[in-house]
Amino acid sequence: MTATATATATATATVGTIGVVLGFTSALAGIVTLAAGLRRGDPRLLRAGRHSVLLVLAGAVVAVAAMEWALVTHDFSLAYVAQNGSLSTPLLYTVASLWGALEGSILLWALVLAGFLVATAHRFRKREADPLVAWAVLTGLVVTVFFFGLMLGPANPFELVAGAVPTDGPGPNPLLQNHPLMAFHPPILYVGYVGFTIPFAFAVAALVTGRLGEGWLLETRQATLLAWGALTAGIVLGGWWSYEVLGWGGYWAWDPVENASLLPWLTGTAYLHSVLVQERRGMLRVWNLSLVLATFALTILGTFLTRSGVVNSVHAFTQSPIGPALLGFLAVVLVTGVGLIAWRGDLLRSPGRIDSPVSREAAFLANNLLFAAFALVVLLGTVFPLLAEAYDGRQLSVGEPYFDEMTMPIGFAVLFLMAVAPALPWRAGGADVLHRRLAVPAWLSAGTMVLAVVAGIRGIAPLLTLGLGTFALAGIVRQVVVGTRARRRSTGEGLVLAVPRLIASNRRLYGGLVVHAGVVIFAVAFAMSSSFGVEREVRLARGESATVGRYEITYLGTESSSTPRKTTVSVRLGVDRGGRQLGVYEPALSRFPGSTQAIGTPSVRSGPVEDVYLTLVAGPQDGDDQVLVGVRINPLVVWLWIGTGVMVVGTAVAAWPSRRRRRPATSPAEVVPTAVPVRAPAEVAS
Repeated sequence: MTATATATATATATVGTIGVVLGFTSALAGIVTLAAGLRRGDPRLLRAGRHSVLLVLAGAVVAVAAMEWALVTHDFSLAYVAQNGSLSTPLLYTVASLWGALEGSILLWALVLAGFLVATAHRFRKREADPLVAWAVLTGLVVTVFFFGLMLGPANPFELVAGAVPTDGPGPNPLLQNHPLMAFHPPILYVGYVGFTIPFAFAVAALVTGRLGEGWLLETRQATLLAWGALTAGIVLGGWWSYEVLGWGGYWAWDPVENASLLPWLTGTAYLHSVLVQERRGMLRVWNLSLVLATFALTILGTFLTRSGVVNSVHAFTQSPIGPALLGFLAVVLVTGVGLIAWRGDLLRSPGRIDSPVSREAAFLANNLLFAAFALVVLLGTVFPLLAEAYDGRQLSVGEPYFDEMTMPIGFAVLFLMAVAPALPWRAGGADVLHRRLAVPAWLSAGTMVLAVVAGIRGIAPLLTLGLGTFALAGIVRQVVVGTRARRRSTGEGLVLAVPRLIASNRRLYGGLVVHAGVVIFAVAFAMSSSFGVEREVRLARGESATVGRYEITYLGTESSSTPRKTTVSVRLGVDRGGRQLGVYEPALSRFPGSTQAIGTPSVRSGPVEDVYLTLVAGPQDGDDQVLVGVRINPLVVWLWIGTGVMVVGTAVAAWPSRRRRRPATSPAEVVPTAVPVRAPAEVAS
């Protein structure tokens, strides 16, 4: 490198390090300032502490900008760029390299967390003297200090190369530069992971201040919905990436890292349901706090599994020394959370109780227990092999049969409750009410299963999924129809205006129903694609054809290409159905510099009924113009992605702020004081 280039590289590393130090020290200063303000009841200190989050965000932005500049300009004097960048990597994947390895992913985590804290501080800017908000921001800053601290220690993204600076690098992991979804899946997943810090911070604040009514639930509802929606989208985008990149024809394999993202989703989903019971009846307070604690703790566990190198997975790309730090932080989170819940046990007694097992709150409680059981099954299957290996060195593997057999009954029960619970009244429901609300959906469900059997569908899983899905969708349609009729009678509005205004009048309810509809679509697609897929491998000479299912696959020829980035061999395959040409598809095998294994790129013809999924298993060798092609017929896969889109839309509807001013949902003691010390009298449940 020239002297000018060396100076520029050093400046980039210096600027990035300054950003990390600024974020760390600002978060630390904010913690000290807020603690002092809470102790003295000084609103000026509380205001200053709240403003520290702006400096934290500024530090994160500076650090991320410096790293992206180093990646884009190929500054190989930085160890991170030398290990993950290359001159031949396209710009999209160069930018995405930020979250392709340990240090950059921690940097992204800090940026997203700082953004959430700034949004929280801005939202409650008129309540800067409120101890609840101050404690929540302080808790968020403690989490921020930990992640910035990692970057000042074992996960330093701006470490310089020791010795001679290379002129090029290996580029990102080949699997991370083989599909554009890599640019979107991890950031969206991180928004979901990091977003659950906000409800956790408010739960800690509620426990510390003793304000354990329903106020903190309302304060965090939108942030929780945003985190849940992003995590949902991120998980399914990861499945889509797996489907489009890995070439095995599936989208979910119960991989440990996949499970790590599913676990907080399960507990977060349980929380979103049980919080309705607390808001309506004042029940399940300890349970809700425990779910928030578990969800945040599972995001830390997921980070440990993904970034510590303790599991072998196509999704885990780093070996690192941060595992002990993450486990230590996880232990602190659990001990603190459980200790605070135990300390406030007397104030957490619920004023309400379940009056009848046939009620909406009873159904929500059963739903929660099922989600908790689901999470426990997945957690045991994921962590037990690691514990066994740590204990006596045994290599154990828990595969798909365990997860499928253990989770399938739970999934059916959840689907049933999802169909029944919204139709049940609060407190207690009579037989006449249940008959009126559930008879038609039940008959439609039974009719659907009969028609499915007549159509030739066999198997308990797909038939039950179709029946329960019909039950749920019919219940959703019934609720919308009943609500629309009532609105039209009271307002005289036409149908075109009545439906959107009905949704706007109760976005939370109808947004939730849209989410449920998306879940039904997803569940049916999952059951069908898992039960009725067809798979074959066929060896073809040029011009030869093979029939798989309803399709005829013809080998038309081979093409090769080579760039500094990779060498690719692709085959052209004609796909016909019933004598009609559907197109020419080109699955490929690519070799990247520094990689000993060829990376497959499947070619997928997606349709509303089924996908034709083509992979190149082996190309021509030694002058032999034969290829080995994998062919899978996967039914209804596209509806997985459509169902997820419906779920995200429903989440957005539910989280959209209402124009109406919400009445306080808590007792007067939870109205914001002007400047109250942390030792002020605790607010008891409303």
